[in-house]
Amino acid sequence: MNGKLKRAVDVLMTVALLILEGYQFWGEKAHEWVGAGTFVLFIAHRILNRGWYRNLFRGKYSPRRIFHVCVDMLTLFAMIVLMYSGIVLSRYVFSFLPIESGLAMARRLHILGSYWGFLLMSLHLGLHWNMVLGAVRRKIPSHSRRFHRICFGLGLFVALYGVWVFVKRDFFTYLFLRSEFVFLDYEEPKILFYLDYLSLMGMCIFISISLHIAGIACDTATNKEFKT
Repeated sequence: MNGKLKRAVDVLMTVALLILEGYQFWGEKAHEWVGAGTFVLFIAHRILNRGWYRNLFRGKYSPRRIFHVCVDMLTLFAMIVLMYSGIVLSRYVFSFLPIESGLAMARRLHILGSYWGFLLMSLHLGLHWNMVLGAVRRKIPSHSRRFHRICFGLGLFVALYGVWVFVKRDFFTYLFLRSEFVFLDYEEPKILFYLDYLSLMGMCIFISISLHIAGIACDTATNKEFKT
């Protein structure tokens, strides 16, 4: 039951994340409510995975574990930044709060948190992609080399397209706050926008899986050297 609840929370967070990225399609009010809901889901996610914190200072830190912890902690930091800046900028959900200053700084933080948060949460999703693949294998059992090659080819194609989207949508500008004004195309078809953002998410997942596999290989090599 707990596993199903975790998966439900993760799926809802992923959907909410994509809705939030499409601010221009849904409007400010919906953006705020979905954002508030995402924060609730994020807190639920952390509570359901509280065992991760208990084990944080236990065991050895391999390169793979260091990467996992860094991604998770940076994701947590990005979410805190988004929570704070979203509350300060709120005109609907948290409008009852007597906040009258800090709007300019909150706007900058919200841009940084939004762009870094999307990439970090996508990397985080990639770290747990084995659970998704496990569910797929139970539905479509296949262990053939051809099946794995097809999956790799599709993943690589999506990742490369994601790199092109990253450049096309000028992510570097917003990740490093070279502009405080985000360009929003209100005339862009939703399907094209979300295909682009799904590709960006796929790019991050592909990077996470690749680094995860490299980490396993590194751990294996280190263990062999230690034994010899």
